[in-house]
Amino acid sequence: MKNTDTHKGAFYTGIYRNMFAETGFNKKDIEHRKQEIFQTLFYGSKEDRIYHTAGADMGYIEDTGNHDVRTEGMSYGMMMCVQMDRKEEFDRIWKWARTYMYMEEGSNKGYFAWSCQTDGTKNASVAAPDGEEFFAMSLFFASHRWGDGEGIFNYAKEAKELLHTCIHKDGDNSGGRAMWDRDNKLVRFVAEVDFSDPSYHLPHFYELFALWAYEEDREFFKEAAAASREYLKKSCHPGTGLCAEYAEFDGTPCKPVPGVSEGRHDWYYSDSYRTIANIGLDYSWFAADIWEQEIVAKLHRFYYETLPEKDRDGIFAIDGTVLEGKALHPLAVTATNAQASLAVNNETALGLVRDFFHTPLRKGERRYYDNCLYFFAFLALSGNYRIYWPVLQI
Repeated sequence: MKNTDTHKGAFYTGIYRNMFAETGFNKKDIEHRKQEIFQTLFYGSKEDRIYHTAGADMGYIEDTGNHDVRTEGMSYGMMMCVQMDRKEEFDRIWKWARTYMYMEEGSNKGYFAWSCQTDGTKNASVAAPDGEEFFAMSLFFASHRWGDGEGIFNYAKEAKELLHTCIHKDGDNSGGRAMWDRDNKLVRFVAEVDFSDPSYHLPHFYELFALWAYEEDREFFKEAAAASREYLKKSCHPGTGLCAEYAEFDGTPCKPVPGVSEGRHDWYYSDSYRTIANIGLDYSWFAADIWEQEIVAKLHRFYYETLPEKDRDGIFAIDGTVLEGKALHPLAVTATNAQASLAVNNETALGLVRDFFHTPLRKGERRYYDNCLYFFAFLALSGNYRIYWPVLQI
């Protein structure tokens, strides 16, 4: 089902929707709040910040809930920095990741270890594709916004090499596996397994990889964008819009896998929240499928019409059944539901955006994940989560 309405995404128009302005906020106040959030996350008090400098020229993003450094957070930090035009912090984070997280040997050579201690010691030799995806996209944007440098700061080359490894690892004689299934074009949860995580699916990134990756890899990512949009239709519940944290390649919720995902991941829980935000950003950039509007409206309807207010910070089966326990990251839910509003234009969405603007950052040890998704939502809803194109060479 292709988009048949008159809306064109920002990829085509260069126009990014500022939903805060639509709801009546002053552009000066929006800009002030954006800068304030960045300052808090990067240079606030030790109780607020998640970024730390390391030596003369490196820095890292700490997962404050687990007291480690993850490719998720490092790549998120790089995306924040390139969107905010903060090259020094970007380069510091990238050098830390390339120095300590990059794997030079073994079956996962060419990938990044998903978790390290804050001193750089690797906690694992497994790589998580959500980090690689964001590393590659932020590196392309850095190349286009600031230009390429030497060595690891030749951003475009680093992005192209990483993506090439991600889809050709099976043939490099390391014994490792590609991060994408070469047949169905779906990203894996980790290279070693044959199931996925719906929140890893970023068709709006893959469309751009299809333009900027090595020429021989471009068709793969074009097909991956289409495959991911179809996969999201299978993994998001048709009534509630909710999806599982991990899902099989057919979209059904993933059962526990011994040695890989021992706990329960067939519910709408922490990873899952990112999915609807990604759908909103994909629609904002590409407006490729009106299904994205429909599924956002269904999720909003579930949360804000069907679900009693007292249960909104709960845990759910994907059909909406309320389960025992509370969300570990309630602010992440608020942020991602607000970001999803980019795909629709109704009073519910505008109300969510208005309320989100007044919602403070999270405090405490669990603040890392919530506040990362909070800042991405703020950037997106203010029209500041943008595609950066290559500078034309004259």
